[in-house]
Amino acid sequence: MKLLKIILLLFPALIFSQKGNLNQEISKITDGKNATVGVSVLGIDFPFSYNNANADKKLPMQSVFKFHIAMAILDLVDKRKLSLDQKVFIKKSELLPETWSPIREKNPEGNFEMPISELIQYTVAQSDNVGCDVLLRLIGGTQVVQKFMDSKGAKNFRVVYNEETMQSAWKNQYENYLTMKSSSKILKNFYLGKYLSKESTKFLMDVLYSTSTGTNKLVEQLPKIAKIAHKTGTSGKNKDGLTGAENDIAIITLPNGKHYAISVFVSDSMESSVVNCKMISDISKVVYNELSNPKSGFFFYMK
Repeated sequence: MKLLKIILLLFPALIFSQKGNLNQEISKITDGKNATVGVSVLGIDFPFSYNNANADKKLPMQSVFKFHIAMAILDLVDKRKLSLDQKVFIKKSELLPETWSPIREKNPEGNFEMPISELIQYTVAQSDNVGCDVLLRLIGGTQVVQKFMDSKGAKNFRVVYNEETMQSAWKNQYENYLTMKSSSKILKNFYLGKYLSKESTKFLMDVLYSTSTGTNKLVEQLPKIAKIAHKTGTSGKNKDGLTGAENDIAIITLPNGKHYAISVFVSDSMESSVVNCKMISDISKVVYNELSNPKSGFFFYMK
């Protein structure tokens, strides 16, 4: 009991020290890079938050918005307006040729049906652009997603364009934006069941755990046993060599069973794709190591 009281008294200092360590380590990773890097870390079931200087900047989401689209779909499932086993007809004309789509590769002739559950799996876990726009067409467009997020009190989140329109002009991606501070709060509220039913939350968490994209981002340097539910996004480069977005957001489980949300966006970068992804990977590593460090008094407090 006496030891616990000492830890509680020292707790603010431990937090301050830990944030200072993180800030130093993250600055080492991002300093000197020709890019805007936004970082936010938020404890889900323990009291911790870290935001770097760019955490309040509105940065383009790219495919990260497919997570929010999936939540809007599942909200309609919870309201019994849709069902996960409901089949959706996908026309051949929807299989756009110049976009990333495992659905199109598997069904090149189009004109087939796919259940909503499978569409969500493709759209989120494999970041399928055709699946994304089929789902948006089903619910009535991006305005339905915006209305859902607004109803949950999400701040600094905006979705205007679907994948097809977003990709039609480089500038369009900047209209679908999110701040890192808001992103991590959304992840926390989602995990805590504040957005969806228990069943829908578990369904989407399982989808996020199965994400196969971005293996060189947040997940790359974490232990193989770490549980990571994440969603990636990327813009590629334009003709001038500029990367609009290289993104990853995640809910990560620590060795002691606690969870944290992390959001890292790299925007307007003139660095190579390798450098952009390495920054995300390195930031993820230092955050995980700091929060799971057994030598940290904060670690013992969380237990």
